[in-house]
Amino acid sequence: MKLDPAIRDQVLATVPSLRAFAISLCGNIDRADDLVQETLLRALAHIDSFQPGTNMPAWLFTILRNLFRSEYRKRRREVEDAEGRYLLEPSNDLTAEKIYDARWAIALLGHAVDRLRHRYAQTGEESRFEVLKIFIDMADGRALPSYEQVAESLRVSIGAAKTLIHRFRKQYAVILREEIGRTVSDPAEIEEEIHALCDALIVTEGRL
Repeated sequence: MKLDPAIRDQVLATVPSLRAFAISLCGNIDRADDLVQETLLRALAHIDSFQPGTNMPAWLFTILRNLFRSEYRKRRREVEDAEGRYLLEPSNDLTAEKIYDARWAIALLGHAVDRLRHRYAQTGEESRFEVLKIFIDMADGRALPSYEQVAESLRVSIGAAKTLIHRFRKQYAVILREEIGRTVSDPAEIEEEIHALCDALIVTEGRL
């Protein structure tokens, strides 16, 4: 079947974003490239199910997400012990689905942080980003600095420090919603997705 040029261009335009996100998700370039390749093959095999005019990136991210979930579920279940037997894991409330959702959330959060870092780098404000990063980095276990400490680090007034922190968090929230929006087909699903990912992070806290 000949692929419509417009659809082909949409697919190709999404590949860099898919690859960047897959690298964040897998933590390994080779695995990420395999995941993207499998995503594209699956998309082309089912291109008839894509509705022209709808969200191509969200459609591709959904395929990538489902493939990663299937792979992750398989890897979590096939854990061989020293005697060669296969164990079913994990037990209790920490299900494979929750772990998967948490890893997906961590990748989304990390990608949003990277985008915000790049934005600050473009305006020569890398040092400001590094000072403010702690206010959005959920993986950073340090206590948040006081407004006075931030003001001293940035050499601004305390009032200006409060404004910068508020603006920084707001910028991050906007970017994060954009990242999540790319992975759902309907913008109305963004809030539900945010809550689901937060729940997964809470359940898996300290156990990934």
